[in-house]
Amino acid sequence: MTAAGLRIVRIANFVTPVSGGLRTALQHLGAGYLAAGHEPVLIHPGPTRTDREDTAQGRVITLPGRTVPGTGGYRVLLDRQALADLLAELRPDRLEVSDRTTLRWTGGWARRHGVPAAMVSHESLDGLLRTWGLSESLARRAADRLNAGTARDYHSVICTTDWAAAEFHRIGARNLAYAPLGVDLSRRHPRHRNAAARAHYASPDEILLVLCSRLSPEKRPGRALDALAELRRRGIPAVLAVAGDGPLRRRLAARIEQEGLPAHLLGHLASVDGLSTLLASADAVIAPGPIETFGLAALEALACGTPVAVSASSALPQIIGDPAIGAGAVAPDTGPGFADAVQRILDRPETVRRAAARSRAESFGWDHAVARFLAAHRAAPAPVPQGAAP
Repeated sequence: MTAAGLRIVRIANFVTPVSGGLRTALQHLGAGYLAAGHEPVLIHPGPTRTDREDTAQGRVITLPGRTVPGTGGYRVLLDRQALADLLAELRPDRLEVSDRTTLRWTGGWARRHGVPAAMVSHESLDGLLRTWGLSESLARRAADRLNAGTARDYHSVICTTDWAAAEFHRIGARNLAYAPLGVDLSRRHPRHRNAAARAHYASPDEILLVLCSRLSPEKRPGRALDALAELRRRGIPAVLAVAGDGPLRRRLAARIEQEGLPAHLLGHLASVDGLSTLLASADAVIAPGPIETFGLAALEALACGTPVAVSASSALPQIIGDPAIGAGAVAPDTGPGFADAVQRILDRPETVRRAAARSRAESFGWDHAVARFLAAHRAAPAPVPQGAAP
């Protein structure tokens, strides 16, 4: 234990300056651990080794990582010896791991060194395996075997939703901890709604839809185009703005041009306020990813007062809550299904649906998320030294 409390070392792959939900979650959790009096250290891959101690989320170390082909620049930590040497140097009190594939071996390292370790379930493993081409039965068997090893090697498995926990319940794992993620309710807010900004993408008589997602196969971004085409076929003047980048961008751009779809590929939006303005100014947001275990982008849309059409196959129905309240609508995984969900959203009075969306988001603050993660680590807020400012 350090003078500042527990040293909580966090390891993650697939973190880049333009990545989305995972990077956001790591930043807010690290800042929360720091505010609670602990010493968070984040390790993730980069092109070279760097070490910064002055970030808002505590110390951040990058180790050289190998680029994964076809992912748009994501890297993974494959040098086990370099990472093990760094962990031995850091002497963590707790270990938190955010990759259930190439970093699974760190559970064994933690057990051998007497360090309580937690694996965070940010994705559905059998869902990912199906995305990579395995059949449903083979993906399930492989996921069950890998998940059993994870549950054995780690002190706890942190699940952000019941949906994320389901594949661990299936194998009888007993060391699950529940900790939802959160949303910045101040920076994601309905006050960012802006008619002038909206006019860049849609006229006053058009319906502005937004997709905020990494453009990769497991996110199914093409389904938003399917829904757009279906709505246009039904005579609904919908347009789509796509915030995000990834390996499928060229394919989506080619389809948009070929079919003459009114869709705008905006790329990664680095400005927090710019993305908030886009989300708050939309009439509805589409979240088509079928294996989302939480869905931070959808929650950010709700916080901006915009309801979301979500995949019935994902954890997002749990995030939007009861569809009768109006924060969103649940869709089967088809273009017409998402078109139906968008129409159900639009059938509600605008003031009602926007208020319902914001109200739902307000139950997901980051302070609660940080408290639940610290509870999973059995780490209470560190005591403030006598005479120090709280």
